[in-house]
Amino acid sequence: MKNNSLSIVASVFTLFLCCFITVSAQELNQDSDSFKEIKGKVVDSKTNRPLVFTDLVINDSNISTITNSDGEFTLKIPNSISDAILTISRLGYEKKEIAISKLENNEEIKLTESITELNEIELSSYKDAKALLKETLSKKSEIYINNNTLMTAFYRETIKKRRKNASLSEAVVQIHKSPYNSIKKDGIELIKSRKNTDYDRLDTLALKLQGGPFSNLYTDIIKYPEFIFTTEDIDLYDFSFDESTQINNNMVYVVNFKQKPNITTPLYYGKLYIDSGTLALTNAVYSLNVENRELSSQMYIRKKPRKVDVYPTEATYRVNYRTQNGKWHYAYSNIALTFKVNWKGKFFNSVYTLNSEMAITDWEISDTKFAKTKENIIRPTTILVDETSGFSDPEFWGEYNIIEPEKSIESAIKKIQKQLLKRT
Repeated sequence: MKNNSLSIVASVFTLFLCCFITVSAQELNQDSDSFKEIKGKVVDSKTNRPLVFTDLVINDSNISTITNSDGEFTLKIPNSISDAILTISRLGYEKKEIAISKLENNEEIKLTESITELNEIELSSYKDAKALLKETLSKKSEIYINNNTLMTAFYRETIKKRRKNASLSEAVVQIHKSPYNSIKKDGIELIKSRKNTDYDRLDTLALKLQGGPFSNLYTDIIKYPEFIFTTEDIDLYDFSFDESTQINNNMVYVVNFKQKPNITTPLYYGKLYIDSGTLALTNAVYSLNVENRELSSQMYIRKKPRKVDVYPTEATYRVNYRTQNGKWHYAYSNIALTFKVNWKGKFFNSVYTLNSEMAITDWEISDTKFAKTKENIIRPTTILVDETSGFSDPEFWGEYNIIEPEKSIESAIKKIQKQLLKRT
């Protein structure tokens, strides 16, 4: 996105190491006996294929999580609501409800794909797909949460050099989300964070993602349409209807969009999923057109060595929304950026992938003012990896819901820890 800057800085190992500082994070009282932890996997009922980005929400609460790229999840449920119902839903599948009391650890939950036929009559109210999108963007005052909301979120950043994990940063943050119908920007507090970095895999090139959780928060198209569909930019796109689908047994319109052929400025292309009943945006998956190397590079590269050419080869975004009591809100987003690094005079190049994701795991309507403690405030210019301590607390997450790590990430953490122990 236009404000989702990537800072690439050449440095030696010791200089990069000196950049890290310890966060003075707020300590929260957590009792492991006050909640039940359940791990499981969500799969397609026919193919047994893992279903990624599946929502798991406890009914009559704001507690939720999402499956990882292996379809796995971990859910921590307070004992006070152990008799509640868990709803599992995913775009294109029939939702399933299960009593928490019947859930067992390592349970495999199977979802059935929903089949929907596009009803042309229902589309007759809209002149075209662009008109539908404009109507959706105008609904923020009606169907989205328009109260000050305090959201607890889990955030993760990973860096891979080619296919190998090189760095991992994670954080629990609190988002002070302003009403959707307000122009006031959202604020973020850092509650706890941790990191591990394998400096050998990063060589002498340190990649830093500027913005951290803000980058993911800005994918909230309804709150921040200016990052993709400004009043001027929306006319630079072609829109069309795709086959409809379902979510939670409701029909969802699918709108394709891409920049017009005569436009050379890098813009986005992808799909928007719009609930047919409320016209709320339920999901969006889109990418930046990176064919123009020079212009797309300028959107991301903040600083680089003189003897290196860096340009993005892929920039993909995903944002999911949830509804509670008839009101929609931002729930999850994922950003995947791939960069090719060419050193002048060297035959081989390096490929780095930066992935960040943030999931809302709990929220409440609140008039709480933004924290005045400056050291806990994250700004859009913050580089999280520079503000994060190491993996020193084995009970780090306590009762917080997080996204279950991928097996490759878990393996990377163990290897990095061993490397760090060897150096001490």
